[in-house]
Amino acid sequence: MFGIVRPCTHRLGERFKSEWMAHLCGLCLALRGDHGQFARIVTNYDGLLVSVLTEAQSGPAPGARRTAGPCPLRGMRTAAVANGEGARLAAAVSLVLASAKVRDHVADRDGLLARAPIAAAARRVARGWDRAGARTGASLGFDTAVLVDAVDRQPGIEILAGPGTPVLVVTEPTETATAAAFAHTATLAGRPGNAPALAEAGRYFGRLAHLLDAVEDQAADRAAGAWNPLTATGTPLTEARRLCDDALEGIRLALREVEFADAGLAHRLLVHELRTSVDRAFGTSGCAHRHDGSASAGGFGPPPQGYGAPGAGPAYGNTDPYGSADPYGSGNPYAPGGPGMPPPPMGPGGGGGGGGIPPQKPRRGLLAGCAVALGLFCTCQLCCTDHEGPWSREKRDPWCDACDCGDPGCGNCDCGCDGCDCCCPCDC
Repeated sequence: MFGIVRPCTHRLGERFKSEWMAHLCGLCLALRGDHGQFARIVTNYDGLLVSVLTEAQSGPAPGARRTAGPCPLRGMRTAAVANGEGARLAAAVSLVLASAKVRDHVADRDGLLARAPIAAAARRVARGWDRAGARTGASLGFDTAVLVDAVDRQPGIEILAGPGTPVLVVTEPTETATAAAFAHTATLAGRPGNAPALAEAGRYFGRLAHLLDAVEDQAADRAAGAWNPLTATGTPLTEARRLCDDALEGIRLALREVEFADAGLAHRLLVHELRTSVDRAFGTSGCAHRHDGSASAGGFGPPPQGYGAPGAGPAYGNTDPYGSADPYGSGNPYAPGGPGMPPPPMGPGGGGGGGGIPPQKPRRGLLAGCAVALGLFCTCQLCCTDHEGPWSREKRDPWCDACDCGDPGCGNCDCGCDGCDCCCPCDC
């Protein structure tokens, strides 16, 4: 799947993870329901934002969720998925977005699309997706012609663009298309007064989508001799980053003007996760906190003077705030057995009274583990869902959930913070 907002499920937390998955699966099933099984391949992360925004404005409504049957991509589990006009509008937008993506690859003669017969077939598929998106959009009162027009105008703008052309001239069609899609969510949600602010957020989001795609593809496009907006217009990466940061701020301010019933997931995706996407594209991804007290942009910065005990901290070559000058004289007072903690319990989990840590599940034998591994593989749970290790019985993450977010829950962050919120102060 494609899209610039690709949140780490660890960082989302249980509430937002379940909501995000509900919209993602709802988009996929809306595509299948209106356009057939093949259309499900256009499911993408950015398209579901339309569904998220619609529900964020309208709030929970009867019929907004339905129980979907087992799916291989959910490890053959059922799930509550988004249902209704928001998911269907997301499907229409996704079809047109996918059509634009295919045409872009055909124009760039990428891979197999350099061969004329395959390129012709791809163009036919793209035209079919345009028509399908138009049908669904019309049933929802949304004219996808603005999206198709933007797609059709893009090649002409790229032909005329050259050194010195403002890169925002190239991103304009994408901005116009996403503005229209975001604004229509206000109509579906029954809050027409939100349309101008959402259109503004959509314009900035379209700008980000186009610029980040250009940044990520620039090296490959240069090697292949393909057209890239940054290279063609002579826009340096520093200017592209400035424009992206301005767009992030524009989205944040525009969302302040929107009347939401529940802004939680929309805010998390369009403010916090979108900033992470920008950092990832420019190679500046990372947690705001560091053991040395420094912070990246958006972090809290170094701790104030006097934090911890005197003589503790990086300035003294000691990253433990309960270091040699600790008044307790024995390291962290809240460490097991320290002066701030009771002695360990007996019983199965320790040496004190009853209770303690529950015993671990016994490991499975060779044959039993092989049987469980086969079952997990055949139901896609190894790839797509959390599961127990076949032999160790320890909790495992899905293979496909590869993450480079640097979040502590993913095991790739050494910042010592407890989660996303501490790394992402929000004054929105």
